[in-house]
Formats: sequence, C-alpha cells, structure tokens
Amino acid sequence: MGDDSPATAPLSRDRYRALFDSMDEGFCIIEFFDGPHGPLSDYVHVEANAAYELNAGIPNVVGQKLREMVPDEADAWVARYGEVLRTGQPIRFEQELVATGRHLELSAFRLEPPEAKQVAVLFKDATARRQAETALRQLNEHLEARVAAALAERKLLADIVEGTDAFVQVADTQFRWLAINKASADEFERIYGVRPAVGESMLDVLAEQPEHREAVQAIWARALGGEPFVEVGPFGDPTRDQRSYEMRFSPLLDGEGRQIGAYQFVYDVTDRLREQERHRETEDALRQAQKMEAVGQLTGGLAHDFNNLLAGISGAFEMIRTRIAQGRIGDVERYLSAGQGATRRAAALTHRLLAFSRRQTLSPKAMVVNRLLGDLAELVRRTVGPGIEIETIAAAGLWSTLVDANQLENALLNLCINARDAMPNGGRITIETANKWLDERAARERGMEPGQYATVCVSDTGVGIEKDMLDRVFDPFFTTKPIGEGTGLGLSMVYGFARQSHGHVRIYSEVGHGTMVCVYLPRHIGDDEAEDAAAPIEVIAASDGQVVLVIDDEPTVRMLVNDALVDRGYATIEAADGAAGLRVLESPARVDLLITDVGLPGGLNGRQVAEAARKLRPGLKVMFITGYAENAVLNHGHIERGMELLTKPFAVDDLTSRVARLLGE
Repeated sequence: MGDDSPATAPLSRDRYRALFDSMDEGFCIIEFFDGPHGPLSDYVHVEANAAYELNAGIPNVVGQKLREMVPDEADAWVARYGEVLRTGQPIRFEQELVATGRHLELSAFRLEPPEAKQVAVLFKDATARRQAETALRQLNEHLEARVAAALAERKLLADIVEGTDAFVQVADTQFRWLAINKASADEFERIYGVRPAVGESMLDVLAEQPEHREAVQAIWARALGGEPFVEVGPFGDPTRDQRSYEMRFSPLLDGEGRQIGAYQFVYDVTDRLREQERHRETEDALRQAQKMEAVGQLTGGLAHDFNNLLAGISGAFEMIRTRIAQGRIGDVERYLSAGQGATRRAAALTHRLLAFSRRQTLSPKAMVVNRLLGDLAELVRRTVGPGIEIETIAAAGLWSTLVDANQLENALLNLCINARDAMPNGGRITIETANKWLDERAARERGMEPGQYATVCVSDTGVGIEKDMLDRVFDPFFTTKPIGEGTGLGLSMVYGFARQSHGHVRIYSEVGHGTMVCVYLPRHIGDDEAEDAAAPIEVIAASDGQVVLVIDDEPTVRMLVNDALVDRGYATIEAADGAAGLRVLESPARVDLLITDVGLPGGLNGRQVAEAARKLRPGLKVMFITGYAENAVLNHGHIERGMELLTKPFAVDDLTSRVARLLGE
C-alpha cells in the first residue's frame, strides 16, 4: 500500500502526540466562550502538555477557566488572545503571569475554522532572562549620561554589559565602535571571520566582504539617522554560520540631547524561529489531514446515497423491461412510480450538495422575512407534529433583504426538522427575526463583514450539541443521528445557502439547554418587489405556428424536450451546440422561444447564445436549462425579464408549464 494508506494515520497522530508531550516549551489550546463579562470574555484550557506546569507554574490546567485561575489578570490575557481569535493574525509577546511570578515568552495563533473559537499558545519561562534584561534596560535609560561619564562608570558598565548574554555594540556617527562587549565580539568573529575592536570602523573591518559590509552599513545608517527600531533578520557569511538575530537599535544622545551615535542590543533567535517554523509545518500537516478526512467523508457519503438511489432507478427499469416482455403491463405503473421517486430523491440530494457548494440556482428578490413566518409556522407545525410547540417572534421594522424566498423557507424548515429531532420528548421551537448592526469588532468575532443584517433564528429546547462537535456540524454528511435517520446535509445546505446569499450562519448550543441557529442576511436598501400572487399556469395547447428552438449537446435531453413540446402542439427546431443554434436564429425561420442548455461545447455557452439571439431578435423569450447555477446564467443574481431558469433534473409538466407561461406573456 502507498503512504496514503489509512494505516499510517494513527502513526502520524502518535508522532504529533509524542511531540506535544515531550517538547520543553509549554503548549496549550484555549477555547473562548461567552461569560458574565460579555461575549468571548473568558476561555477554558482544552488541552495542555506536561511542560505547561514547568513553565507557567500552574498544575492541572486542563478544564480550568481563565477567570477562575487568575481573576485579577483575566482582562489582559483575554485582550491578547481575543485579538488573535478575531483577526487570525498570530502574535509573539512577553507578559508576566503575576499569580506565579513568571515572565513568559509566548506566541499564539488561531486554530481554524474561526467558529471553533480556539487559539493555540506556545510559551516558555523567560523569568531569568527577563530579570537580566530589566537590569539592562534600566541601564539603557541612562546610557547617554553614562557614556559622557564613561571614566567614572567604566567598571560598572563593563561588569553589567559583559555579564549579559545579549550582544551589545555602541558606535559613533562615523560607524566606529565606541563599545562592544565580549559576547558581541565573539559572535561577530564567528559569523564574519574577523574580530572587531573599539575604535575601529565596522565598514573598514568588512571591507573585503562588500556584500556583508553593505548590509551592516544599511541597518546601522537607520539608527545613526535617529530612528529607533527593532528588526529581525539573517546576518553573517552563509559559508561559515549565518544566523538570525533580533536587533534593537536606539540613537545615542549626549547630555544636551544631541545625537552622537547609536547602540544596539542583539539576541540570537535562530532556534526560536526554527521552532516556530516547525510548529507552522505541524499545523499545516494537521490542517491537510483534516481536509483529506472531510473529502473522504464527503465522497463516502455521496457514493453510499447515490448507489442506493441508482439501484432503485436501475432496478425499476429492469423490472419494467421484464414485465413488458412478459406482457404484464399492469405492473409497469408501480415500477415507474418507484423509479420516479428515486429520481426525485437523487435530485433533492444534488440540490443539497449544490446548496452546500453555493452553486444552487437562486432567484433572489427584495423582501421582508417576516412575510414568510405565518405560512412557515403552519408548515412547520404540520411537519414536526403536535408534540412540539411553535412560536414566532417577528421584529418590528425588520429590514428588507435580497433573498430567494423559497430557498430560505427550505433552509428554515431544515433547521426546524433538526430542532424536532433534538427534542424526542417534545419541546418548543422559536423562529425569531431581528435587525443586527455589526461593527468591526462584533463582525470579527463572528467571522463576518461589518454592516447591517436582517437575521432569522431557529432555537429549540433540546439536548444541545457538545462543544467538540460544534465546529463540524456544517461539514457535509456529518450527523449525530443514527444511521438511516439523516443524510448529514441539512446544516451544510443551510450554510451554503447563507453564504451564496452573501450572508452567514452562526450556531450557539449548550448541552441540556438547546441550540440556536441564526441566518444573517445583508440588508437590502430599496423597495420590496411585489410578490407574485398568480396561480400556477395550467398546461395549455400551443397557439398555431409557435416554434421553439431547442439547443442542448445531450441527445437524450434534447429528445425529451422536443417530444414533450411536440405532444403539446409546438413546432420545434433542434441544435446540438451554440453555433448551430445561432445559424437558425440568423435565418428567416420563425422562432418564438429559445430553450438552451447553459454549458454548451464549442466555445459558446448558453448565456452568450441568448445575448446574441436577443440582438438578432429583440424581445425573444429564453429558457435556460442547467445542472447548476453557472456564472454565465445570472447577471449579478438576477434573471432578466422574459427569461426562465429550469434546473436539471426537471419534470416534464414543469417544463411545459414554464413554456406556456413564457409564450403566454
């Protein structure tokens, strides 16, 4: 077997766990939650390695909440890690853990997806170094005065500077060293091969190494120009031992405030950067493994469901052929019904997949969601049964939104069915609308764009969802229901519909208390479109001489459409691609309606054919047939007047009804 054998997965996890448990640095994963102090105002430690206690001085941290551990320091830690969670930008910083008196050097990054509300933290005890740096920093604050009084303080300065592990250099405005400690001189000699000395010019010392001379001159010139700064970068000869350094530069002033040079404090951070890179690689590998697991789950679920449906369709056709051969025509109707039922279920499954992938066909219109609540509540009552109480709360002055009402109703019905299944002993479902105005901070917390939203939330009083499952509930084919009681596509369809509608969906749950799922839809500024109250059009016979041009590269589909229209009295012209269809349209032949597939071979898609057709024949009615909502179909989400969109697979009656409606307008 290859390296991608499932048998290798446990080994990889074992390696990651071994690294996690044996590393010297403390490591933990924290998960934010809403507390008494506000949204995402506290977090709990969900994982920690053995080195956590060694570096932080706090034992048994897993399961502990921040505000219970260090209540007086909680706000500062929440602010640090909360910014990482909101922005997704990793940080590196130092901070004192007052409760244990430890100075910690920390780095943190967000774990994806943002909805998990988790941040990973890597740290080590830097108390000893921090104490030395504190003494050195106190010295730096008075360095200018001490340089002026160098003779009196030389012994003290030498003792302190020579005793630190930092590389210290002081230079005048001509790039000559005024001071350099032994650690810095040793490091300079190690990476460049020459030893510096006080009074020498660093530019002269590196004269035979022009590439390194230019790099040193460029960075010191900034400090000698009066700029205090910190920079991390590689220095040294790659053939010897090039290292990465964190360099802190400051201007050197005399007693009257005039700049007389600059000084630097440098730390070798090569090992730290390598460790950070290793952690990034580990995170990338973990993320890739999670993606592959999701893909495997998706394909496995698809194969299972479609194989079941195909078995029903194929078996129905075989039994029809057998019964016809036997002359038992009376049994054919039963198998036709079974095959059609399986086909409808396959279409429904495809529809949910398209919704999740944000490629379903949408016909958005400006509307106020409150208009749906009355009919939706009645539909939900009939669906969930008498054991569930249905409550609707419609916000006054609810903003309008641009949305496909049918698909929104379908998404909300899915949420209500999930809510029903979470309340096996009965309960209450609440459907509530509201206006939400998200500023930059609130939007970042929710992983959304700031702005105005109309929201519709479905909440229940059911069993709730475990926290470790919340970040997976929108994955396709993920379900907590027993086998055979759900496809696992309900929530993923809702998620895809919300994202395709330029909105978002958020889920909140507490075990034993229930779940709430909120769909956020962007506010639409403008008038609501009038609702279509017309009754469904009956299939009628064609007017005398009406001609339909059918363009589709699939012969079976073309035959089906042609035969259905001919049965209704229409004349038809067939074309297998866009070019052939255009030749018909350029001819004198009568064409009252163009029916075209969107995805056509030969360079011209259905939308391009329709645009050319309307230039040749202004006002020509057009019906698109498509397997998914390709970009070529819609102009910014709208179907133009005199056009229809029919999604494959379709019922023949639906096809002919739409044709009658178009030709009857």
